[in-house]
Amino acid sequence: MLKFANAKINIGLHIRKKRPDGYHDLETIFYPVKIYDVVEILPHSKLELHIWNSDLPADTDNLCLKAFRLLEKDFDINPVKIHLLKNIPIGAGLGGGSSDASSTLELLNDYYELNIEKDRLKEYAAQLGADCPFFIDNKSMYAEGIGTELSEISLDLSAYKIVVIKPDIHISTAEAYSNVSPMIPEVDLRKAIELPIQEWKFHIKNDFEISLFEKYPLIGDIKAKLYEHGAIYASMSGSGSSVFGIFNDLKGLEELNKYGKVYFPAEL
Repeated sequence: MLKFANAKINIGLHIRKKRPDGYHDLETIFYPVKIYDVVEILPHSKLELHIWNSDLPADTDNLCLKAFRLLEKDFDINPVKIHLLKNIPIGAGLGGGSSDASSTLELLNDYYELNIEKDRLKEYAAQLGADCPFFIDNKSMYAEGIGTELSEISLDLSAYKIVVIKPDIHISTAEAYSNVSPMIPEVDLRKAIELPIQEWKFHIKNDFEISLFEKYPLIGDIKAKLYEHGAIYASMSGSGSSVFGIFNDLKGLEELNKYGKVYFPAEL
């Protein structure tokens, strides 16, 4: 069995405060996009993970293996061989690892006919990572808390074109949070997202951009170039380093290739 595990972008991201447990309370809007990893599971004599198209280590910290072991605690399931084909860039704020983990949970649920309901799957996913529950629903969501408290919102960008640029910069989540300054946002993100998209750039921001643009000026330059080339809205996704632009059309964007790998995902 295999599953195409898609990426996400963040439209707005506010870091509200640091919590006693070391995490941060945030709010953001998750939106799925069609950049895919591929996860396949096969019956096997022992648990194995093989990763293709990436130098990511297939060690015990991999979320796909953690997903299997999480279900193994509660269900009598046999080992599997997991093949993971990576296309979603790492350290890009696109949620590739989280999507892979949630896809593994769903594959195991289907393959072993565990009949785990969606709400419980999201509880398992939350134990793997803050972004993981979103990929169980896999539709536009307002997220708060550490990112696991999800509320449906009405957001459809299918009339637009999305471009994602990933420069040759890797930013870990720990690095991104190390220099962020939590603050209470001036804008209600749920109301701001209802504004015409042409107004988003005046109201919707990603709090990580302040410190990361200073440390990595290229990321800020990419955002500026997206606007120069006609983006209606542009932003860094998540904790970076990828930047996305929302366009009416994709004409005249060839120059953007010099800033990093360019993805042209269609809408889900």
